[in-house]
Amino acid sequence: MTGHPLLGPLTDPDPRRGIRFYDGLGGWEFHPYPALARAAFVLAHRLREEGVAPGDVVVAATGSGPEFVAAVLGATAVGAAFAPYAPPSLFEDREDHRRRTERMLLAVRPSVVVTRPEWADTFRAAGGGSHRPRVLTVTVEELSAETGGRPVLRPPADRALVQFTSGSSGPAKAVAVSAEALSANIRSVRRWLRMGAEDATASWLPFHHDMGLIGCLLTPVSTGGDLWVMRPEDFLRSPVEWLRCFGSRGARLTASAPFGLRHVTRRVPGEALDGMDFADWRAVIVGAERIAPEVLKEFAGLLAPHGFASRALLPAYGLAEATLAVTGSPLDEEPRELIADRDSLAVGRRVRPADDADRAVSLVACGRPVVAGSRVLITDRLGRPLPGGHVGEIVVSGPSVAAGYAGSGEEPERGGFSGRQVRTGDSGFLHDGDLYVLGRLGDSLKCRGTTVFAEDLEACLAGLPSLRTAGAAVLLGVAHGVDTAVAVIERRPGPWAGELTDLLRRRVPGLDVVVVAGPRGTVLRTSSAKPRRRAMWDAYLVGRLGTVCAPDPPGHPGAAAAAGPHRAPAPASRHT
Repeated sequence: MTGHPLLGPLTDPDPRRGIRFYDGLGGWEFHPYPALARAAFVLAHRLREEGVAPGDVVVAATGSGPEFVAAVLGATAVGAAFAPYAPPSLFEDREDHRRRTERMLLAVRPSVVVTRPEWADTFRAAGGGSHRPRVLTVTVEELSAETGGRPVLRPPADRALVQFTSGSSGPAKAVAVSAEALSANIRSVRRWLRMGAEDATASWLPFHHDMGLIGCLLTPVSTGGDLWVMRPEDFLRSPVEWLRCFGSRGARLTASAPFGLRHVTRRVPGEALDGMDFADWRAVIVGAERIAPEVLKEFAGLLAPHGFASRALLPAYGLAEATLAVTGSPLDEEPRELIADRDSLAVGRRVRPADDADRAVSLVACGRPVVAGSRVLITDRLGRPLPGGHVGEIVVSGPSVAAGYAGSGEEPERGGFSGRQVRTGDSGFLHDGDLYVLGRLGDSLKCRGTTVFAEDLEACLAGLPSLRTAGAAVLLGVAHGVDTAVAVIERRPGPWAGELTDLLRRRVPGLDVVVVAGPRGTVLRTSSAKPRRRAMWDAYLVGRLGTVCAPDPPGHPGAAAAAGPHRAPAPASRHT
């Protein structure tokens, strides 16, 4: 049992350190590790009273607070697997949440759902199908008030964690992660970042997302280091509060989606950083979506006058099916960039340097494998390994690869898994040992012999001054037999739509372009800020995604596709 990374906080918690949770009003609530361990023991006793046994699954749907930490550690103490799950959000349709929750319950089949009292009825209502778990409500006040001796820690079962994929290109899947895989990934991240108990972490990522859960909660908790936690909505309202954790409060480590760095540069003026010192900020792991070089440069440029070093930016690649981390840039090295000819970025082709500025694409290296014993391969359409420098599907193998997808049966469903190997569905290539990630194979189209990635087109839009502060996403699909790009922009219709249309048509001749405008929230995102392209594409097809303000001219083959509602055209599929 001593090898499990989460048993340390239960057996020998340091009273000097703990987790600080932002209260949304400018204050922080400190919960020392011994208090969190006591809360976990109280919850462990309650789980045992509910009949939870080693190998069972406990869903933790409490939000990003101390109750979640108690649920995770309490489930671990009784030898159960924990499954982080997003509680209903303020703007989520109630019926959508019910359907999502019923799919989760069927896949995970938990014994108990741990949630807050205000969300209990939601989970009870969703449990009316073939599997009805018990719902256990908790609050930090009652967990702190109750007393209970330290239980006998049960040996962890093989399955330690069930986590969900982001759901950016389809319904989220439940990934079954073994105790061995979880331990290997946590140890590797600690080694990669040279992370010790003296290194504080700060995070705004949600706990039900793999990067927020493993990278910014379980790993720092396993070291016994201090942790500063903000909810995503508080980070969006006050990104400067997150920066103060590093500039004034001593945090050194974090992770973020590129979206978060972009949000900082858009919302935080330079004068707001006066008095902050970022010289000790060691690492910002950047991942969860394709990384634009400009995002890194603008973030570093904003903070550089206050001591921030751009070498602290660590572009990385990971996925839930590999627990979390797969590759990462080394500490103390500047992010590497490659300028490639976009016409060479198709599966099976060798990547060529760009000799024409009009065809140049700037790509950020995501580093090398960080997990000992792991390997990254690039394969063709038939799964055959490709030579270095060739574009193909990213395939990951090693000790952190999950057991498979949790399904309705007793054994995990293998899906794209084969032994300790998983096909990721992501496109990329290796160059000088570094992995370069291009995007989801399902988020691309072949147009006039060239593979077009949604992420490339979004990078083009980011260069338009008129869209600098607007949320944006690009969807690719086939509408009425016509290859179509739908640009979704969180802005009022205006002259910018014509400028955007012209840009995309020049960028990809032969692709129909539709511009949809809408208010903030029109661009649907996952918990890690990835665009939910499949959900938005489906909404566009039935005329429920904003206002079409720049369709193709009347009489053009794409005009019918822009008008909506539409007849069952196919979304972009995994073809190249």
